[in-house]
Amino acid sequence: MRKLIFIFSLLLIGFTSKSNAQLEKPVSWSYSARKLDKLNAIVYLKASIDEGWHIYAQNGKSGGPTPTKFSFNKNKDYVLLGKAMEPKPMIKFEKVYGFNVSYFEKEVVFQQKIKLNLKQTMIKGKVEFMVCNNHQCLPPDEVNFSVPVK
Repeated sequence: MRKLIFIFSLLLIGFTSKSNAQLEKPVSWSYSARKLDKLNAIVYLKASIDEGWHIYAQNGKSGGPTPTKFSFNKNKDYVLLGKAMEPKPMIKFEKVYGFNVSYFEKEVVFQQKIKLNLKQTMIKGKVEFMVCNNHQCLPPDEVNFSVPVK
């Protein structure tokens, strides 16, 4: 009976450790919008990245890490003006991929210009991104967002 309890305890510890490891979320997202005038606005999509981690820029090469990608829900209330803009990323050679990759650490703010067809609306969509540190990469993640423009 003691052996059975001991084995059960070890299994429980193992499952608990694995579930805690899967809950690691080194990136948090926040969103806001600012009207430029009656017809134009900018949506800000900010990633706050834990120390030692990084996410990748939007212009990733095929065969490399998953680039950050924004998908906006279609809505007659607004029109996207171009692609989401990003600041100049850091660049380094990654032996794993055999080429330079572009990435961001600590914090990055992406900006999407929009043309409004109404005075106010809700911008909805999702961001897909991959986060890595010097030891591991987490699987690509998707986060839904909703940003009011008033």
